[in-house]
Amino acid sequence: MISTTPLERTFRETLAPDTWVDRQSKHAQKVEALIGDYLIKRSQHVKNPVMDFLFEYYAFRPSMLRRWSPGLGVALSLDGQDALQLPELSELSVDSEIAYLNADLFPQKRIRSLGWILGMLQNTANKRPSFGCFGMHEWAMVYKAEKPRHDQVPLRMEPDDIATFVESRPLLCTHFDAFRFFTQPAQPMNRFELSREKFAETEQPGCIHSNMDLYKWAFKLYPWISSDIILQAFELAYEARLVDMKASPYDLRDQGLDPIFIETEEGRIEYKETQEAIFEKGTPIRESLIQEYQYVLSVIS
Repeated sequence: MISTTPLERTFRETLAPDTWVDRQSKHAQKVEALIGDYLIKRSQHVKNPVMDFLFEYYAFRPSMLRRWSPGLGVALSLDGQDALQLPELSELSVDSEIAYLNADLFPQKRIRSLGWILGMLQNTANKRPSFGCFGMHEWAMVYKAEKPRHDQVPLRMEPDDIATFVESRPLLCTHFDAFRFFTQPAQPMNRFELSREKFAETEQPGCIHSNMDLYKWAFKLYPWISSDIILQAFELAYEARLVDMKASPYDLRDQGLDPIFIETEEGRIEYKETQEAIFEKGTPIRESLIQEYQYVLSVIS
């Protein structure tokens, strides 16, 4: 931490010692409740298709998720020994009475990428949500595959039956980072032309993966964003990944994941209802992210 001389500063919020110490403690407790058992099992080499994805595909370590940050523009009042309980953040500056994230320490090389993310989030938020994909992306990832990506997990159908089912349904994926894992035979079957260059244009807020990625866009702003928002996005990503795996062609019942049988009309109704619920939960998180990105950019630019 960097020590500075007291200066006149403007903060969005100033937290009393008892308040921020309590928030930090509750954050740690909540994260422990969410991932503590998982980390024990991971140390024993026990696989978890949901949590493994969140910590392997999304490169944000459990230790970072545990570490609380107040976010930019929030001052932490200090009183005696409270300074010893401050979060271990190199971006935190301290004077005799307050601690705060020092905007002068923000890496300028990141400003351009933050602007791109903000534009993408705004563009996505302004679009009408679509709920017609029914989770077919996971099926397109194993369509006519010589070796499925997760070949250690059994499939619910024989490969020929999977191929027949995929060919019977439209592929309506709008999320490039899901589409890029489609098998080569499946990619031309997708109704939309997707690419890395068009990523921001094709995202839409009803997409399971778009809502899952809110976690990524949240931790990309760490520690300049409140850890409360990051944790909200993590919980949403966990829920979205559960749905993703339940609706997939993989048989994960031994992991406690009962399938959503999207190959049936009843299953497609269940998937759509669940997808809509995730969209509703994701909407305020996306809006919070937009506000935080706007604020950070206004301070550092």
